[in-house]
Formats: sequence, C-alpha cells, structure tokens
Amino acid sequence: MSGKPLRGLLLTPLTCSLTLRVYYLGSFIFVLLANACKFVFLFLFLFMGIILLLDSRVNNAGIEKVVENIQGSIPKVEWDYEGIHYFDNGPLSVQYLFVLDALNFCFWPDKDLNYDHLASGLKAALQNDKSAFDADRLQKYTGPELRELLKWPRPLPLEDERVRLLHEVGFELERNFGGKASNLVESCGKSAAKLVALVTRHFAGFRDHSVYKGHQVFLYKRAQIFVADLWGAFKGQGYGEFYDIGSITMFADYVVPAVLEQLGVLKYSSRLANIIETNNEISSGSEEEVELRACSVYAVEKMKELIRIKSGKQVLSVELDLWLWSVGVQCPALQHHRTLSIYY
Repeated sequence: MSGKPLRGLLLTPLTCSLTLRVYYLGSFIFVLLANACKFVFLFLFLFMGIILLLDSRVNNAGIEKVVENIQGSIPKVEWDYEGIHYFDNGPLSVQYLFVLDALNFCFWPDKDLNYDHLASGLKAALQNDKSAFDADRLQKYTGPELRELLKWPRPLPLEDERVRLLHEVGFELERNFGGKASNLVESCGKSAAKLVALVTRHFAGFRDHSVYKGHQVFLYKRAQIFVADLWGAFKGQGYGEFYDIGSITMFADYVVPAVLEQLGVLKYSSRLANIIETNNEISSGSEEEVELRACSVYAVEKMKELIRIKSGKQVLSVELDLWLWSVGVQCPALQHHRTLSIYY
C-alpha cells in the first residue's frame, strides 16, 4: 500500500428533519493515513450542514414507538438463520462471502429471484467444486457460466455487471492479496472500518457513492455488509473479530427502508409514496434514492441511541439491520423502491 492518504471518505449523510431541513450528519467519516507500515485510523462523527429535504424524513415519534414496543431488546436473529450460506470456519468461507457480497444486489427485476437463491446457489457451487471461486477462475466467468453456477434458468438482472464485478474481484485479489480474500481481511488489523476502507480502495465495484446537492455521499452498503457477514459467520472470532464493529452502520438497501416506513419511522412525501406504490423506477443516484437510503441510516442510528438511553443496553447497527431485514423478507407483499443499481 502506498504512503498516500486514502481518498475515499465514508461520509453518510443523515437526513432527519420534520421540517424542510435536514442535518448533514456524516456518520462514520473514515480517513486512512499510511506512514510506512504504520496506519492511523481517524474516526470523526457529527459533520454538520443544512440542506433542503424533498421526499423522505425521519419521524422521531415513530422511533420512540418502535423502541417502546421492543422494550430495549430486539429479537435475536442468527446470521445464517435459514442455513443458506457456505461455512467451513476457514479461508474458503471468507472467499465465499466476498464473492457473495460482490454479487449481492438488485434482484427485483426478476420476480422469482432473491438473495436466498444467490447465497444457496454459490454455496452449492462451492460444495461441488472447492476451486470454483479461485481468483483466476473468477476472472473468466461468462454470464451463462454464472447462471449455470447458480442453476438459474434465465439471464440474471444486471448480468453483465455481475460478471464484470466477478472479474474485478478475481483480478484485484490476485494482484494485491495472493488471490485470497482472507489475506485482504487479515491486512485490516481486526478493524472493521479499515476493512471497509481497504475494500473500497481496491475494488471499484464496492464504491457506493453519489453526489447529493453538491455533496459527495458515501454509503458503502456492500463493503460494510461484507464486514458484517464475516462478523456474523465467524461469531466475532477469527476472521470475524473486529474491535470496532460498532462503527458499521446499517446496510441501506431496498428492504429496510420499506420496513422502516411500515413501522412509521420513515415518512414519504405523497409524490414518493406514489412512485413506490406504482412500481415506477427511481434513478440510481437521484435525490429521492439518496434520501431514502440516508434516512434509513440515520433512523437506525437514532433507534440504537434511544435503546441505549432507555434501557442501558448497547445494540449494534448490524443487529438492528439484521432484525429489520428479516422482518421485511417475511413480508412478500412489502412494497419497496425500485432502482437498478450494482450497490444494493
């Protein structure tokens, strides 16, 4: 790694006003500074600014109600609660998770495809052939070969992008990490924040950012969920041990914002609600899309803080996200926003 400062700052804008203002809370600004072999990681919180809020806002009363109902204890959800993931407690599990999270986006254009198909399909492929995710092979997969790997009968949503990202993962792992995602993880020094920074530095397909009203916004959903998957799969030990797992936010996707809206935590404008209800597409990087995702991050951080205040219990954003997501996937009729994106 060079001695230059890492340029990617993880700045999560948190839109939260009940009026037409939103406080720009840059949750989790990460700056990685390298000086020879010594790394200094700076964690900054509460970067503030004021911008207009158009379509999404966080309802503090809704947060209070949810926290009151759960009485300081969210239902425990195990990481692999459906048994759909590959796990052997070693480096191959890390390789599997990195490939999984490289492809973990945009299922909705295919009404039958979901995350379970991806996770279990990759698991079966690896059980059948332990070399399926070797770095050199990842660089050569075609769309039809990926479909065959997953046993999916028709083209995947954004299939060309998925293949491109597989190639990128294979190439960068081979070039910088000896072909192994486990080497990538070991280089982070058990820091979740540093691992997010390393992933987004080396793998362009994980750089989940947009420009919102002149501000560059970094949400980094898939980079963060890779850290969370490691932490959950390895139960906070070995490759999943991170001393700063609390620095990871929730993972701004399709499902959790919809659950938060149903719980009364998020409030949509009538225009945005109509777009979602009629299944119209929201453009990737648009103001509506960034607001939806940023509001979700802010809402979960507020929920976490309120749980701490009211019950004295420390709950991780990772745990809140897993609970909210599990609620959402059990509600097939739940309507979510539709955005064609490689980031979630």
